[in-house]
Amino acid sequence: MFDFHALLSAEGLVSLISLTVMEIVLGIDNVLLVAILSQKVKGAHRNRVRKLGIGLALVLRIALLFGLSWLMGLTRPLFTVLDHGFSGRDLVLLVGGLFLIYKATHELYERIELSPDEQDAGGAETPAGSVATVFQILALDVVFSLDSVITAVGMARALVVMMAAMIIAVGVMFVFANVVSDFVNRHPSMKILALSFLLLIGVLLTADAFGHHVNRGYVYFAMAFSLLVELMNMRFRKKSKRPKPI
Repeated sequence: MFDFHALLSAEGLVSLISLTVMEIVLGIDNVLLVAILSQKVKGAHRNRVRKLGIGLALVLRIALLFGLSWLMGLTRPLFTVLDHGFSGRDLVLLVGGLFLIYKATHELYERIELSPDEQDAGGAETPAGSVATVFQILALDVVFSLDSVITAVGMARALVVMMAAMIIAVGVMFVFANVVSDFVNRHPSMKILALSFLLLIGVLLTADAFGHHVNRGYVYFAMAFSLLVELMNMRFRKKSKRPKPI
């Protein structure tokens, strides 16, 4: 079942490198999601929730790879609405996209419109349960895993290459999840930017469900550019707060 010669061949190594890079890029969505949702959990449990959420993402990806025949069945249309055939994959993307839009919009409203007192009164800062948060991460892991595995199937032929790329990519996510979460938590403006990214990703997933695919390269470039601008703004604000020499 596992052809390790395919992994060690020149073609296999090229596929492994390109697919790993692609999986890491696609994993940015997952890391942002874990970073935002884990902030609602009590401090003592945040690290555990992050690790569990990313670990479940790897388990789901491997499970979907072993169920390739079932996964490919998800791409067949189940019914048609307005000349668009909806498949099982489309329905999963639609539900996940709408949930991300709701979650990001709700969090943005709390951060921007409500005062700290109103947030406390409304329970915006009340720690969420670890189990509920893990279930939310798991549900959206399914959405991101579908995209990830379908991309892998399109880029590589050997199952062992796909599995190796996913393990490496999720390992990178595992290492940087705490760094990203702590960075986002320390900088309020970065949290707003991360929520805006999640809102954008939700819109992309919803559009994809209706058959309107947007090239992710353009989207990730825009996200990287926005992040760069915000990092420059943070440096400027930090520099402007320094006491001026007398």
